[in-house]
Amino acid sequence: MEALEKHDIQGLVLKGYGRMTHTRYVLLRVDDPARAKAWLADIAPEISDGNHSAQRTCLNVAFTYPGLRALGMRDDNLRQFAREFREGLTDPHRKRLLGDLHADDPERWQWGGTSGDARAEDVHVMLMVFAATVEILTDYWAQLEPVVLAHGLGVIGKLVGELTDDGKNAFGFNDGIAQPDIAGNHPDTRPDNTVAAGEFLLGYKNEYGVLPESPYIAAGDQQGDVSLLPTVGPDQKDLGRNGSYLVFRQMQIHRHEFWEFVREKSARDEAAAVRLASKMFGRWPSGAPLVLFPDADPGGEHYDVALGYADDQEGLRCPIGSHIRRANPRDDFEDNGPAKSLSLTKKHRLIRRGRNYKTDADATGEEVGLHFVCFNADIAEQFEFIQHTWVNYPHFNNLHNDPDPIIGVASKSKDDEPKDGAPQNFTVQQRPVNRHVLNLPRFVTIRGGAYFFFPSLKAIRYLATI
Repeated sequence: MEALEKHDIQGLVLKGYGRMTHTRYVLLRVDDPARAKAWLADIAPEISDGNHSAQRTCLNVAFTYPGLRALGMRDDNLRQFAREFREGLTDPHRKRLLGDLHADDPERWQWGGTSGDARAEDVHVMLMVFAATVEILTDYWAQLEPVVLAHGLGVIGKLVGELTDDGKNAFGFNDGIAQPDIAGNHPDTRPDNTVAAGEFLLGYKNEYGVLPESPYIAAGDQQGDVSLLPTVGPDQKDLGRNGSYLVFRQMQIHRHEFWEFVREKSARDEAAAVRLASKMFGRWPSGAPLVLFPDADPGGEHYDVALGYADDQEGLRCPIGSHIRRANPRDDFEDNGPAKSLSLTKKHRLIRRGRNYKTDADATGEEVGLHFVCFNADIAEQFEFIQHTWVNYPHFNNLHNDPDPIIGVASKSKDDEPKDGAPQNFTVQQRPVNRHVLNLPRFVTIRGGAYFFFPSLKAIRYLATI
């Protein structure tokens, strides 16, 4: 197992910053590249790394493809980055792949889309500011903001997030449970949940036993101080090592519509409604997994425990199409045995670092949701694969017309019909006859997002010199 260079890895990949319960994601536009690069050089020592023991604040930074270009990176070096990162979320093919159509179309997004004052081409940098309290966050940003503005950067958006005391999301369910353990990050990890570092970090071997594709640049390149970067082979430098790709999706959650739907499908029986909602998630509101606790919510802790579905192949305890089961099938994927299923699913895991958000109430009411944040070394094989092949796919694991009931239902067209006219249902496996919950509405609307490069600390210093 290769030792992780934690001093060079931005800390958010390795840690969830659980003590830093308040967050401000600041979207920046590069107006003056020279001054912006001077700012990068100045903040590099402040960036929180994998060894950082946060008490009050943490700071991380990420860049979009347009952002790297705005800093002055040449096209021949930009071409070394992954295609998905270069094309971005607004690419027509990617919109279809992820299901970002109709109500979720990037033309309707608040930021990162194809219209408005914070379009994809204008979102260059995301400064991620974390703090232990709202007051500390406010004071810390008050120190950072004037420095940002004085260095040729424009603030085009501020997204405020938080971790709740009970760990629950806007739906009312404990979230962020069962994260994969990165090999080399913790000494006491479980083998079934330990995933090769190269699935999340560039420059390390992945579950295939090979290095993931990384942006290499020539060792003799005259753009910037390449001596700051690690050498790979005799003539190349690795701009990606110890970095990752960050996926950010702002997901508005329609919690009232969700609970109204499950109550209506449960004849207004509150206990039955909670049970159906839990079947759709695959966990009880406390976070306890149905596969271990099929009859009632035991309450208590977060239940980040070893679990699998090989002993529940029929889905009688946890429905096959439930959200957590299809987002990570674990040891029961299609007709593969437990060992092969686990090996396959490890090649499609994500490190999730999402946080809740809510807007101030206005004429249209309060908006609540999730800032979905995840890290992966291969966007196509991880985030996009999960979203397209496991979440959106209606025939997942031999189901029929069953998308992920929480985040996979197709958005509506202008005529308020599913995009392809197909029914969208949720199947509860039971004896003697399965129950089919018909005509799922969509409980999530995408409001913004982008793909970011999350560089190492060495790469941040290099970017300041290009």
